[in-house]
Amino acid sequence: MKKVKIVTFAAIMAALTNVLSVPPLAIPIVIGPFETSIHFSQLPIFIGGILGGPLAGLMVGCIGGLYMSIIRIPFIIGGLAILGYTVALFARRFRPFFSGVFAWCVQAPYVLVTDYVWFALFLQQQPGIAWSIVTGLMIKLAVEAVIASALADFIITYVKRRGITL
Repeated sequence: MKKVKIVTFAAIMAALTNVLSVPPLAIPIVIGPFETSIHFSQLPIFIGGILGGPLAGLMVGCIGGLYMSIIRIPFIIGGLAILGYTVALFARRFRPFFSGVFAWCVQAPYVLVTDYVWFALFLQQQPGIAWSIVTGLMIKLAVEAVIASALADFIITYVKRRGITL
């Protein structure tokens, strides 16, 4: 029965991840020649991984990245899977805030490489332009990770104080 609860919880968090990445719920910004948006889709990944465990975090990241992988960059599913899995591992030893930030640090090299490959090879941007786009994205994603980590810390602390468990 506990596995059913965790899978259901992970499915809800994955759906919420997709919803939070939809443009009306994201803040559009322009970074150099690249248009993007600030979104909070990392938040349910953090919550799903921390409360549901590594496999739930992995599932939330994979399924939760479907919309963004279709609309933006197909490699994003792998990065979000890394994020969900590692946040759960770090949560065993650290507060949710630090777990989220550390998980982003693990995910960052994957994002850096795959985003550069996407812009330089698939979209055929000049290397300098590709690096400037990726640099801007890395900064944006780091800010999003810190904000989502702080929100996750607040939400998870509240949930645990209320005695809500999976």
